[in-house]
Amino acid sequence: MMPSEKLTFVGSQGAPLAGRLDLPESEPGAYALFAHCFTCNKDVVAASRISRALAGLGIAVLRFDFTGLGESGGDFGNTDFSSNIDDLVCAADYLRKHFAAPTLLVGHSLGGAAVIAAAHRVPEVRAVATIGAPADAGHVLRLLGRGQADFEQRGEAEVILAGRSFRIRRQFLDDVAAQPQAERIADLDAALLVLHSPNDEIVDVDNARRIFDAAHHPKSYISLDGADHLLGKRSDAQFAATVLAAWAARYAIDPAASHPQPQPEHTPAEGCVEVAENSNSPFGQRITAGRHVLAADEPRPIGAGSGPGPYDLLLAALGACTSMTVRMYAQRKQWPLEKVTVRLSHSRIHAQDCADCETRTGTLDRVERTIHFAGSLDDDQRRHLLEIADKCPVHRTLCSEVQIETTEAS
Repeated sequence: MMPSEKLTFVGSQGAPLAGRLDLPESEPGAYALFAHCFTCNKDVVAASRISRALAGLGIAVLRFDFTGLGESGGDFGNTDFSSNIDDLVCAADYLRKHFAAPTLLVGHSLGGAAVIAAAHRVPEVRAVATIGAPADAGHVLRLLGRGQADFEQRGEAEVILAGRSFRIRRQFLDDVAAQPQAERIADLDAALLVLHSPNDEIVDVDNARRIFDAAHHPKSYISLDGADHLLGKRSDAQFAATVLAAWAARYAIDPAASHPQPQPEHTPAEGCVEVAENSNSPFGQRITAGRHVLAADEPRPIGAGSGPGPYDLLLAALGACTSMTVRMYAQRKQWPLEKVTVRLSHSRIHAQDCADCETRTGTLDRVERTIHFAGSLDDDQRRHLLEIADKCPVHRTLCSEVQIETTEAS
């Protein structure tokens, strides 16, 4: 599991707000704020899974309970949409003071409308992402059902949302109705990513179209096809997080930062590679080679397919070594080699089907390697380059006797 910290800060109405900061295993490339859906809390499935997945990709995420919800203090009945926006600004101020200001805001459902409204009050924000968000805050009125009649008579009502009872006052409705959300979207001074499921039964996907049409570039839209509103399936939350992180790297992560990508607490020695489970999927792995971080996983349905498989990486190592070796030789000979492309595949064959193999029983691993040389090379040069390909160090290692010594770390 990725490390996380429980923390508390003062909200817009003076009540203590409970938060959780999900952290990468090393120095974050950026900090983000996650705003949960209406009457939900910071530990709702979508918030927790997406935050942890973003942390696994190098982005620290603060998710917190708005005033009167979850573990936070205060009275939800005294809150409104504007106070939620103020709570977000308080959370950003806390990050700025104790860690670093958020450059990315992520909001789910009504939280998506809230991060759009708060963005202009957090000057460091360079990217905003919404997930299943309504185009206007007034959408929440449709969730109140018969409770709206009580507002007309008493100015407040008890409504049942997600199986829980909440007291909502007229000030909430008046505040929602006064929100200039369309203008905020149009004036958003940050890159925008809109994620929405066409299957969303709570917030119709047409809201995504309205948000996207109102926004200026740079803006992007990703369909969460098949997902429900709460992203209840792990694969849906993981997909949203992976897309979000890749997009955020372009806008929210400072390219001048010393650690723009997730890094280990220590750098493995030269020539050493460290592999550890990354908690993003049952078989997901985090590979650290010097200052480079890679991912590996089993393909679906066994794993989540969040990275290449072990044999894919093995073939990649052989292909990379082949291309580099050929390039070095061509440079030394000053041959007109423009580009090398290596394609590889792995399979198992019966030993008896291999005419050139010493082993005559059982099965053997077979790697098929096809190399394409681009450039005005003559036949003799191409023949020599094929011979050199077989002399690359990884090729020699795979074809020689290899001793692997395994010990348990103390």
